[in-house]
Amino acid sequence: MAAGASSRLPRFEKSRFIGARDTMIVYDCDDAHQFARLETRLEDDGLLGRNLIQSFAPDTLAEARNRGFRSV
Repeated sequence: MAAGASSRLPRFEKSRFIGARDTMIVYDCDDAHQFARLETRLEDDGLLGRNLIQSFAPDTLAEARNRGFRSV
């Protein structure tokens, strides 16, 4: 899938930055490599079903870092 707004998770279509609470890592959904890693984690680790996914408001990397998340 090409990077950009079409590379977003269902239920999080408007969120560019998505955090995984178990590792405190934030993924940039507009980066194809990071989005692929996030999709793999969602499938393999069941993050969505375990309620371990977080979006941020405002939807910025700075806000994710402010909440204790770090970049991939």
